[in-house]
Amino acid sequence: MTVSPPVLDGNPVAAPGGARRRVPPWLAVVACGVPMFMVALDNLVVSTALRTLAVDLRADTRELQWFVNAYVLGFACLLMTGAALGDRFGRRRVFVAGIALFTLASVGCGLADTSGRLIAFRAVQGFGAAAVMPLSLTLLSAAVPERMRGVALGVWSGVSGLAVAMGPVVGGAVVEGLDWRWIFWINVPVCLVAVPLVLFALRESAPPGARLDLVGMVLAAAGLCAVVWAIVHGEPDGWTSATVLGAFAAGLVLLAAFVAWEARVPQPMLPLSFYRVRAFTLTNVVSAAMYFGVFGSLFLLAQYLQIVPPRTPLEAGVRTLPWTLMPMFVAPVAGLLTDRVGGGRLMALGLFLQGVGLGWLNLLAGAGTAYSALVAPMIVAGAGMGFVFAPTAAVVLGSVRAEHAGKASGANTTVREIGGALGIAVLSTVFVAHGGTRGPQEFVDGLRPAVWTGVAVVLLGALCALGIPRRPRAGAPAEEA
Repeated sequence: MTVSPPVLDGNPVAAPGGARRRVPPWLAVVACGVPMFMVALDNLVVSTALRTLAVDLRADTRELQWFVNAYVLGFACLLMTGAALGDRFGRRRVFVAGIALFTLASVGCGLADTSGRLIAFRAVQGFGAAAVMPLSLTLLSAAVPERMRGVALGVWSGVSGLAVAMGPVVGGAVVEGLDWRWIFWINVPVCLVAVPLVLFALRESAPPGARLDLVGMVLAAAGLCAVVWAIVHGEPDGWTSATVLGAFAAGLVLLAAFVAWEARVPQPMLPLSFYRVRAFTLTNVVSAAMYFGVFGSLFLLAQYLQIVPPRTPLEAGVRTLPWTLMPMFVAPVAGLLTDRVGGGRLMALGLFLQGVGLGWLNLLAGAGTAYSALVAPMIVAGAGMGFVFAPTAAVVLGSVRAEHAGKASGANTTVREIGGALGIAVLSTVFVAHGGTRGPQEFVDGLRPAVWTGVAVVLLGALCALGIPRRPRAGAPAEEA
């Protein structure tokens, strides 16, 4: 039996000749964070280029929606599959493959000369991102010493928040200063740096004896695809339309079959025993509530900054930075405090601050409100995001045994993305029912009830977070069952 040396100051990585060299923890954070930043950035970066794409590719409204939704669909539906492939074939190997696939798809997006081709390559980008996002967190958790894990997860969460913040800004800057195709071309040099860095700084890992749950993979992907498709079509097609209701029904049937299959297979893609661990289950509820309320509200408030008064996408994106940059500073601090205070308490605080910030913004936002009046509530809401990101990652990974980290991360990220997609769809529906985009006052009329809906969901998530145990036990009997 080969015994790995203890990890005290960094991540031991195999070197030529069988020796092991130590890699500083900060380098492992960079190796995991750079690819994650790249794929998270592309979730939003296209949104500010939609008007330009409509002209250059002669795209109609439905095609513009699919420039965004194709990525979301491919990403959300295959997150658990990406984690499962990593467990079977090696997490680092699949992580690198995901980076490569994402980059090749980015090249295809940059070369696309029709709406259909851009939509197809955006979906493939989502497939690559689905391998990168969950495995990034799993590889980072294994790469740093346990005493530094809270800080590392906090920094990782801050980088994730930075990607969310910079998406609209980068998209607006590229479109105004260069050409929309550079939104995708910039991923190529990032890949050329990221792949060698990952191979140098991270070691291969996979649970021993892992097998692919092919039936589970197909059922989960198909069921999630149907549900997400129904969500993104809910507002434009109508929530009670036959196609949307049919997609929801098909998705629920497929996901029910997935649960039944996972309950009987020896090595399930997603062990159902995870959901007997209160910390894991409630953290997933908190993640869905946060992304529903916060990102649904942010979607509308970012448009408010472009309409009241009229501004360019870049100008509006820059004005969101007091909100969206805060997690970069707060999340590392939250990571340090997670073990001392308890992840559930920090998540509850974060969601409460988000609810206060969103409500404050909603009370102030009007047709003639000065931007300076909105800065303070943006800072409060952004700080709340930071207090949720890092504890969420720590509690999810701490709720299961180390060999299940990839599955747990994939499940949590899936719930999070579905929550965000549902939040945007539902809050957009509320907005359309009460207002519109034809003028500042009409926009505000729709904004207010929509954001109050988001506030209610966020505060409900805060109550759920209070039920999370302070120190979940990894490998508890329920999780082992």
